[in-house]
Amino acid sequence: MKQSNILLQSIIDGIHEKKGKNIKTIHLEGIPGTICDYFVICEGNSPSQVSSLAESIEEIVKKNAKESPIRVQGQQRSEWIGMDYGNIIVHIFLPELRSFYNIDNLWDDAKTEVIPSID
Repeated sequence: MKQSNILLQSIIDGIHEKKGKNIKTIHLEGIPGTICDYFVICEGNSPSQVSSLAESIEEIVKKNAKESPIRVQGQQRSEWIGMDYGNIIVHIFLPELRSFYNIDNLWDDAKTEVIPSID
């Protein structure tokens, strides 16, 4: 459990490092049919910021939690990048795609937490 907390905090630190916005964690552990324990969702204002957020998360997680993502998808267009850390999946969106896909609200019974952005 402690390693999961270090991983989650490292992901959030990576988002804060590049000024990611609208950060939300969704705690899915114990909910039937889920593929991980947490979703972390955030957004960047441009494809270059979305890409920078993914790079920052990967660097800080590697440094602090000694983990690398199992898979990273979406880097070519950098409109929606998904990073799979096994029990935590990170989604980095452009605002319009986040609104369109609305994955924030897929699990009404999950505990969510809004993480303040650092300005």
